[in-house]
Amino acid sequence: MIKKLLIANRGEIACRVIRSARQMGIATVAVYSDADRRAPHVKMADEAVHIGPAPARESYLVADRIIKAAKDTGADAIHPGYGFLSENAGFARECAKNDIIFVGPSPEAIDAMGLKDRAKALMEKAGVPVTPGYHGENQDPDFLKEQADQIGYPVLIKAVAGGGGKGMRKVEKSADFAAALDSCKREAASSFGDVNVLIEKYITSPRHIEVQVFGDSHGQVIHLFERDCSLQRRHQKVLEEAPAPGMSAAVREAMCSAAVRAAQAVNYAGAGTVEFIVDGSGELRADGFYFMEMNTRLQVEHPVTEMVTGLDLVKLQLEVAAGGKVPPQDEITLSGHAIEARLYAEDPATGFLPSTGPLTLLSLPEWQRAIRVDSGVEQGGEVTMFYDPMIAKIIAHGEDRTDAIDRLVDAIDSDVGVWPVRTNAGFLRAALSHGEFRAGDVYTGFIEKHLDALVPTGTPVLHFAAAGLAALSETGDPVDPWSRRSGFRLNAPARLETVFDSAGERCVVRLNEGDIAVGGQRITVRGVHDASDAVTYAELADDSGASLTAIVDHRADGWLVTLRGQSILVRPFGAGADIDALAGGDAIKAPMPGKLLSLSVKEGDTVTKGQTLAVMEAMKMEMALTAPRDGVIETVNAAEGQQVNEGDVLIALAEEAG
Repeated sequence: MIKKLLIANRGEIACRVIRSARQMGIATVAVYSDADRRAPHVKMADEAVHIGPAPARESYLVADRIIKAAKDTGADAIHPGYGFLSENAGFARECAKNDIIFVGPSPEAIDAMGLKDRAKALMEKAGVPVTPGYHGENQDPDFLKEQADQIGYPVLIKAVAGGGGKGMRKVEKSADFAAALDSCKREAASSFGDVNVLIEKYITSPRHIEVQVFGDSHGQVIHLFERDCSLQRRHQKVLEEAPAPGMSAAVREAMCSAAVRAAQAVNYAGAGTVEFIVDGSGELRADGFYFMEMNTRLQVEHPVTEMVTGLDLVKLQLEVAAGGKVPPQDEITLSGHAIEARLYAEDPATGFLPSTGPLTLLSLPEWQRAIRVDSGVEQGGEVTMFYDPMIAKIIAHGEDRTDAIDRLVDAIDSDVGVWPVRTNAGFLRAALSHGEFRAGDVYTGFIEKHLDALVPTGTPVLHFAAAGLAALSETGDPVDPWSRRSGFRLNAPARLETVFDSAGERCVVRLNEGDIAVGGQRITVRGVHDASDAVTYAELADDSGASLTAIVDHRADGWLVTLRGQSILVRPFGAGADIDALAGGDAIKAPMPGKLLSLSVKEGDTVTKGQTLAVMEAMKMEMALTAPRDGVIETVNAAEGQQVNEGDVLIALAEEAG
């Protein structure tokens, strides 16, 4: 039995592991960087050890410091979580050398599955179907391009050591291959320290379905059924669910059996996930899936499996690591349906750029029978530029898929609020409510196809309406704004109106008898209630007639309206309404804090609209900064390798001739 467990990770997964360890009576040790001194996982653990500066490469990725922290605190086991050192075979070996239990598979299994090219060759030998492509050692760019040309476009370039959507590029035509390869290798070197890649045929109607497997040191391997992770953006999972929509018993048996064979091929012990790319052009078929990779760790989306099986996967990890056995396969059953939404600190309106800063407001659903929330931040904390920008995972369980979707949408509507950090909550809600998704028509290109419909643009009229009700109502319980005499007009209904601004968007809000007009739309008002001097509840009806409750926080700088998961500041027009754009016009500004990787222009250069001028890296993501119009470079205010802040003017174009 493990007595003291060090968690070599941070954020929500560290909190998650601590919860299960505590229930098992295992003492816990947290590690933290400068940026995480006051983080929730540090407060939750029995002990905490400082391991270095904020950048992960100087703290969470320094294996020696993690090992020393374990030895200094007397921890007999280390749980790596996911990311960081979780799939580092060298780290697993160092744990063994120091008589510390590594809560994960053997170093040999990590090595076997860690590089995609070798793993695919191994899977072919084990009888697991693999995607057509080139997985060899020749990394000459011209040779790789020849292979891609032979495979046929579109193709995927993938870092052999990649994961999490990093080091991956889709290439549509031969002419784009060289530039995509350079970008992929650069990102792979930054994220994984390995520039080698493989080339795969891109399945044109793909679904991403993975199987949770578990092995023990006694030679047993079981599966815990499948998860569908098809809804992705830039190869990063957004919504995950179990079981997979449209999965028949025959296909489930074929896929889960293949996953078990994959794990058995490397004598796997611990939690792992075998990921398949699936032909989604029609009904799922037993011969229509291909091995993509195996993640030799716990997955971010493991809660959906826990909710449909009733198992605690972290508890099972700790038991197996201590020499225990996995349960028999016939004891694992499916119950209902579960869906997980990843709430990220990012702004869909700016291309999903990460959003950093203090969390002055953080409202999340409370745990209950059918709703679970895993989070590693708290109100008053901060989202920094150093780590993944995920705020929380919100998971709903229902009797069936429709029930689970409805519960998750309701949880977002009722209980999610974040400010001033921007989030993807409105985007998540739109995806969950989309007709195709609700019908089970899921595929990896879903978000790209429906992006315009899923990304909220501007301030929703309901937010303006709620701010109007709060601003134009007098205090009372309940409030009746139409009883105010200040809107009196001779021989006409009473009318009150004001002008609001939200991020530079101006809107006239007018109270009439029985409804509220926002611009050209009329919205039914169900009631207004002042909860306190600072908070008003505005009850409205949407287009379908469904009742909605907006929480309106009265602030010195305006009204912070939280509705359907989106928190938006609405102000009286003229109060700070001038908002600088982050790009456009004559200035190319840094969209977020980060590092300038490359600069491809100098003063005096002539550029065309859309031309890449520079490439930035922030939060492990590369982004190209492009020219907003044709013109001539007037000034360059930054250099390659420089750290820049959000809003810094990096490059300026000369003014256009009048």
